[in-house]
Amino acid sequence: MPEGDTVWQAARRLHSALAGRVLTRSDLRVPRYATVDLTGRTVLDVTPRGKHLLTRVEGGLTLHTHLRMDGAWKVYGDGERWNGGPAHQIRVILGTGEHTAVGYRLPVLELLRTTDESRAVGHLGPDLLGPDWDPEAALANLLADPARPLGEALLDQRNLAGIGNVYKSELCFLLGVTPWLPVGALPEDRAAQLPVLAKKLLEANRDRLIRTTTGRRGQDLFVYGRVPRPCLRCRTQVRVADQGDGSRERPTYWCPNCQQGPAPAPASAQARGIRPRGGN
Repeated sequence: MPEGDTVWQAARRLHSALAGRVLTRSDLRVPRYATVDLTGRTVLDVTPRGKHLLTRVEGGLTLHTHLRMDGAWKVYGDGERWNGGPAHQIRVILGTGEHTAVGYRLPVLELLRTTDESRAVGHLGPDLLGPDWDPEAALANLLADPARPLGEALLDQRNLAGIGNVYKSELCFLLGVTPWLPVGALPEDRAAQLPVLAKKLLEANRDRLIRTTTGRRGQDLFVYGRVPRPCLRCRTQVRVADQGDGSRERPTYWCPNCQQGPAPAPASAQARGIRPRGGN
């Protein structure tokens, strides 16, 4: 599930393979850009912005992509077999003499003038892994709607950019509150800790292949995806329920013993089609 750390890794791979090199192949496989040809242009840089990717090319153009739930960028060497999915899932191909970058299942793909990038990412709050990170501004954004459930506020990229469903659940666990607790009810000391902890988690994982919030090998996450196994801290069974605004609900995990605050009736693992994973 792509979150800020995953997108940061993708940007680094793409930048390493493409930046400073001339494009020898360009194929944007969406009707709107079917006739666009970027060959002959030099890739200037690939920059992450929250969960967005900005690939800037010579001539003042930026290719804006977003991975959403299951999109992916793959980089292949010359002659290497492509294995990111069937050909009909490919949305963009950018090739140089040494590497080919292939974007699979990208739900967002648009070509902008670099000067117009704000149209795509200007609404985002401070980026947890970006140069604009500002913990005070991020906290102020979160507290601006004190009645909003904490989990929903954390997922709102206008407040702070980079947190997805995994980090939402893990952050709430580490803060000892449920994702349904109103932001304004978060104790002052934990509110001050929140942006610092969020940045720490994403920074710790941006260079890792396997995301972890626990530091325990084989037990990577405290609550996310653990239903119906027990909490790593207290051994109470982890619970799961949907959280969202009705139009976009997501499975949310919590420990009813370690986390204080309101919570809905838990959905059963069987009802959600969730199978227990190995380990404990």
